[in-house]
Amino acid sequence: MNDLHPSPEPSLPGLLQGRFEGRSAFAELVRQAFAAAAAQGWRDIILCDATFEDWPLGERVVVQALNDWAKSGRTLTMLAQNYDEVIRRHARFVTWRRTWSHIIECRGSGPVAASDLPSAFWSPAWVFERLDLAHSTGMAGSEAARRVALKERLAEKLQRSSPAFPATTLGI
Repeated sequence: MNDLHPSPEPSLPGLLQGRFEGRSAFAELVRQAFAAAAAQGWRDIILCDATFEDWPLGERVVVQALNDWAKSGRTLTMLAQNYDEVIRRHARFVTWRRTWSHIIECRGSGPVAASDLPSAFWSPAWVFERLDLAHSTGMAGSEAARRVALKERLAEKLQRSSPAFPATTLGI
């Protein structure tokens, strides 16, 4: 199956279909997305944000959902301008990333403006994107057109990215 031609619109009980607003709503959406990924066995996830500083990646419940999701054949791709805030703010996630480095690929966008990167969560079944970072407002849904459009934009950004945020650093 081609990733740009997703399956018919799935029914995803419990996941928002529509507009979200505010930091707490955004954080809850991230938690719910990872829980759904684990429960429904989503094979591919793409996360994109300039820094991921306000994503709840280091929360125990998110890392537990990632542990429940992580299996052979699954992939998580992350794209950021840089990962400094991930390292600084999300210690549990950094540890999880080290453990599961074989299924997670972290990419750096290089010298592009932070505003050029979407703040988004993509899966073959459901997506969300923050359209206004200052107010944490955006849209979520499982409509095929929304999933395809976001996947195409992310694929374009990933094509121009390079490896970043290694799971381990070797000292000399």
